[in-house]
Amino acid sequence: MSAQRREELLRAAREASERAYAPYSGFRVGAAVLSGSGRVYTGCNVENASYGLAICAERGAVCAMVASGEREISAVAVAGSGAAPCFPCGACRQVLLEFGCREVVVEEDGRAVAYPFGEILPHAFGPEDL
Repeated sequence: MSAQRREELLRAAREASERAYAPYSGFRVGAAVLSGSGRVYTGCNVENASYGLAICAERGAVCAMVASGEREISAVAVAGSGAAPCFPCGACRQVLLEFGCREVVVEEDGRAVAYPFGEILPHAFGPEDL
């Protein structure tokens, strides 16, 4: 993916983070998923007074993608309101793996930086392991 496309994806994640519902932690997160078809789907974190029911931005974006009929992720960008970089949590990494995510884009020193998915989830357990 080009550097320009990474920046666009990260910008979409930042915009989604502005819509987050984070009254408890104050930590707003946005995610932008680039599907296999090239469409971008966004999500933001949605907290709940019962903390375990919170929904991460990445999984929200994946749900929007799946609801639109797509099943493949090329890349995901994640932007958080705290210190950068903001990587997906373990649960989100597992969900992203399910749909073949190949690249994770985060902000470092004010620019979009990409990591191969295997670097952030080594020794993953995927569908092929069943």
